[in-house]
Amino acid sequence: MSQQRQRDVAPDTGPGPLTRPSGQLDHLADLYRQMLLIRRVEEESARAYAMGKIGGFLHLYIGQESVAVGAVAALKKDDYCITTYRDHGLAIAKGMSAKTLMAELFGKATGCSKGLGGSMHLFDVPNGMLGGYGIVGGHIPLAAGCAFASKYRSDGRVTLCFFGEGAVSIGGFHEGVSLAALWKLPIVFICENNEYSMGTPLYRSMSVEDVSMKALGYGIDRDRFFAADVQTVEQRIGEAVQRAREHSLPTLVEVRTYRFRGHSMSDPAKYRTQAELEEHKRRDPLANARAKLIDDGYGEPRIHALEEGVEVEVAEAVKFAEESPEPDMSILEPTTYSGAFSA
Repeated sequence: MSQQRQRDVAPDTGPGPLTRPSGQLDHLADLYRQMLLIRRVEEESARAYAMGKIGGFLHLYIGQESVAVGAVAALKKDDYCITTYRDHGLAIAKGMSAKTLMAELFGKATGCSKGLGGSMHLFDVPNGMLGGYGIVGGHIPLAAGCAFASKYRSDGRVTLCFFGEGAVSIGGFHEGVSLAALWKLPIVFICENNEYSMGTPLYRSMSVEDVSMKALGYGIDRDRFFAADVQTVEQRIGEAVQRAREHSLPTLVEVRTYRFRGHSMSDPAKYRTQAELEEHKRRDPLANARAKLIDDGYGEPRIHALEEGVEVEVAEAVKFAEESPEPDMSILEPTTYSGAFSA
């Protein structure tokens, strides 16, 4: 049994990430750029949805950007990630282009799934993004299967499995974590605890608020912290990734975060007060990263240039999505029958 460890939920001011030298402003600037790109893609997605250009469901990642960006920063490029239907941020952090993502949201043939998957089912095999999944908790055993395949093949890859706190009461959570512990799989289970299971607050849905304590029942390591600092996320997830890669041991990590929008575009989020929302916005990881860059001397002109570059990239992505063709009947057979389709 691996040694148990718990950290209190508190801002971390420790050393930089294990995977990269700490204090490199260029690295922090890159993390900030990724978070800003996610934020702006989500904002433009919301705008397009309101205009009827995106259909179906749309679950925005605004406020939670530091989790995906910090976690992926601790990975190697060929490591795997699997997540929920709130998957836009992770797809971008894992390497999907804004153009490809936006085209998929618009249901266009140039999207990552040729417009057939939509918002909740982003998939990008070359970048190790193995899907967003619409069934709460249903993807957790799949992630354990990916980690089992890595161990079986001895390929050295680590799997990150993201889910919300609402999924920890689902049977699939128990099944996935139990097998990962039993078979000692190279996986990190990351609970993005944004304090609301759809519209249900923590105190109404969980008897014990500390999700990481569930690791005790499986004999695996655990960690718990706030996601206000993207480099803290990178460091702490990096420790769990290192444990998985070097010792083939799973970890359950609870990352406390907060979404600034409703559960989906159809949710007005009336179940929380404006004061609560504003309090969390004062701890916005995106604003924190920008402030740290300025304080450490990165320079306003360089930050403005970075931000302008993001605006151009997002505008081009929206234009690309709008101008891309709709999927036609030619893809019906190859996308229906296994083995008939090659991306």
